[in-house]
Amino acid sequence: MGALLALAIAVFITSLTETLPAGLLPAMSAGLHTSESATGQTVTIYALGTVLTAIPLSAATAGWRRKRLLLTAMAGFAVANTVTAWSANYPLTLVARFVAGVAAGLAWALLAGYARRMVAPHQEGRAIAIAMAGIPVALSLGVPAGTFLGQVVSWQAAFLAMTALTLVLLVWIAVAVPDYPGQKAGGKLPMRRPLRVPGVAPVLFVTLVFVLAHTILYAYIATFLRHIGLGDQTDAALLVFGIASLASIWIVGTFIHGHLRTLTLAGAVLVGVAAAVLGAFSGSHALVYVAAALWGLGWGGIPTLLQTAAGQAGGEAADAAQAMLVTLWNAAMAAGGIIGGLLLQAVGADAFPWTVLTLLVPVLVVVLAARAHGFPARRAGSS
Repeated sequence: MGALLALAIAVFITSLTETLPAGLLPAMSAGLHTSESATGQTVTIYALGTVLTAIPLSAATAGWRRKRLLLTAMAGFAVANTVTAWSANYPLTLVARFVAGVAAGLAWALLAGYARRMVAPHQEGRAIAIAMAGIPVALSLGVPAGTFLGQVVSWQAAFLAMTALTLVLLVWIAVAVPDYPGQKAGGKLPMRRPLRVPGVAPVLFVTLVFVLAHTILYAYIATFLRHIGLGDQTDAALLVFGIASLASIWIVGTFIHGHLRTLTLAGAVLVGVAAAVLGAFSGSHALVYVAAALWGLGWGGIPTLLQTAAGQAGGEAADAAQAMLVTLWNAAMAAGGIIGGLLLQAVGADAFPWTVLTLLVPVLVVVLAARAHGFPARRAGSS
């Protein structure tokens, strides 16, 4: 458990490093002497660093011992967040954020497989759920805490606090996390090989479209809430979303073994219902909070479910499949921000929930169709 919690903290640092600028945008903009829109690109370039490097770096480091690779990735976060905190130069800040994205690509491709190797096969899903709990904790507690620290002290203090946490984690990993070998020399699989493994392509498609749908709404949730008259309650709505996400992580961790398909379908349906409620009943503030809870309940366990599905479908090519999943995940996040902005300009905030609902239709179709591989009706060996 101590080792799995170390991985959860690593996931927390990865997620919070990516999203922290969103809560510190005005202060960072003033400190870097740039516009808020330009400062917002610090999030985009982070995702770009992951998209461009996750697959080639995962292939290049496939033979590294796992602990060495994990320590290297987390050290990258310490360096990148420290430079971000002390930099008053916009181009240097962008370079630091790109480096953080590169470290994230390494970490994300590694963490789920690492968690799976620590436990018996029937506990793999639960282990990944514990590690992935860092995501909703970062979104529901980390971003508000970082924003508060930025307001009370300075935005630089928030990034330095991330560095301090990372340094503690490096010691934790060195002491408590077991080591595992990488792939043997000559045993590296081509990165395109996983696409020929039955079940991997459906999982990657679901990842791309589901994350795209979620990001379109999440990236502009403050704008949407302001549009429906709840702009001053964004933090409260996100807190409800975060608490429900934590509950979802617990549910998925408890029932994922043998029920991955059902849980994935339930997650997509819950997010779809939440989007429909936001689209049709946005005038009712109480129902908006119900929708936030349903959204969190549906979404919170999705990272665990998709990481587990990719690992199980990939088999011997699991690490390569995970690297592809990470790449598509971040590509979907970047695309969600762009598409959401275009929708906002062309149609308005009302389009967000209905776009989410539309995108979830092919997600449900593919999960239902991938009954034999990808999202099997019953995992081999399950009761």
